[in-house]
Amino acid sequence: MKKLWIAVLMILSLGTVCLAADKVEAPDACVHCGMDRTKFGHSRMIVTYSDGSSAGTCSLNCVVTDMSKNKGKSVKTFQVADYNSRKLIDAKRAAWVIGGSKRGVMTPVAKWAFANKKDADAFIKANGGKAATFDEALKAAEKERADKEQSRKSHEH
Repeated sequence: MKKLWIAVLMILSLGTVCLAADKVEAPDACVHCGMDRTKFGHSRMIVTYSDGSSAGTCSLNCVVTDMSKNKGKSVKTFQVADYNSRKLIDAKRAAWVIGGSKRGVMTPVAKWAFANKKDADAFIKANGGKAATFDEALKAAEKERADKEQSRKSHEH
């Protein structure tokens, strides 16, 4: 009986370790929309500014929000999660996919990052979308934000 309890405790502790390993770096919630960054670990980003400040977000669209609130600050780095592994990679070096059948995070048009072109191409083959650079994905997210802001302003009048 004692061996059974030891086995059960070991299994439970291993499960806890596995769950903890899936948790992403701080902050737990997106600094702009409050979404759980672990749940959306496949799309999360960190933008780091030249002054050393940074923001953890759930998506590229929330990075654009952060950048608009920090106008005048220059960006040092953009890190994004690889869609498949959920590991942070350099967003500028990532292979990006815009669009496709997978619902995006905080956007009507999805923008996903991949560690390599082969994975991005496989995603496009399975889900649609088009290959893009980081600059193209960023411009698309900035345009969405501007269009949303314009629409909001026109509804206020």
